[in-house]
Amino acid sequence: MPNFEPAVGRYLQLGIDGVDFRVYVERAGQGVPVLLQHTAGSDNRQWRHLLNDSELGRQFEFIAADLPGHGKSVPSDDAPWWDRDYRLTRDFFMAFQVRLAEELKLERPVFMGCSIGGHLAADLALEHPGVFRACIGLQGSVHTPAGEGTLDMLDNPRVGNQYAAGLMYGLTSPESPEARRREVAWIYSQAAPGVFRGDLHYYTVEHDLRVRAGEIDTERTPLYIMSGTYDWSSTTENSRALASMIPGCRFIEMPGLGHFPMAEDPARFKEYLAPVLAEIVERG
Repeated sequence: MPNFEPAVGRYLQLGIDGVDFRVYVERAGQGVPVLLQHTAGSDNRQWRHLLNDSELGRQFEFIAADLPGHGKSVPSDDAPWWDRDYRLTRDFFMAFQVRLAEELKLERPVFMGCSIGGHLAADLALEHPGVFRACIGLQGSVHTPAGEGTLDMLDNPRVGNQYAAGLMYGLTSPESPEARRREVAWIYSQAAPGVFRGDLHYYTVEHDLRVRAGEIDTERTPLYIMSGTYDWSSTTENSRALASMIPGCRFIEMPGLGHFPMAEDPARFKEYLAPVLAEIVERG
């Protein structure tokens, strides 16, 4: 018999604001649906270990999509993407998750995202209360402005993809398995030109909860902020600050992990994640 992994991938036709997208989606497991959002400039391969976790898969269905223009999701023919600089906006990012849940007919899914997805967890809880059973933000922060010239380096024809790969390798924990750290960097060496920088427009500019974080109603959408201690981009201090501004928000520090906990050390990340998922199920 072929030794197939549990995850199954398919293409979904997804319409957002009058534009049709061909979105690649992988699913595995059964039970409570959990939507998974990858980091900036990457794709759903970051979640492969969680998708293949047979223990958690007995109670949760994990669903990971590539954003348009990422991984196996090509840009839409309905918009002349080649004529403009790509910028991921807050409104589109939120609409993508809500439409994905609607199109897949998911009943009150959990949302979990990392980095840009970690920021999005709080934005979804704020702007779409009650849509998600709970939101989990990995490496989420109140606001993460970029240093001067940082984004230009990620979209410069004189700078190869090895730069982004090396930069992201430096965001992983030195305690994480070397093969997993290298895999994080390897995936980052493959993004299309402009995608990484365009995603970081949301990360560094449009995500800003310094004024509105306290409006999040965790009775309607429980919110969990989880932070790896080796992350120098969205630091543990920034994650803790976000959680402290939101009444009822749970903060979980993850010693020994970096910016990509689900990808760089899946076994250690599971130790922190499993109790959170169990609590969400218990809360109903």
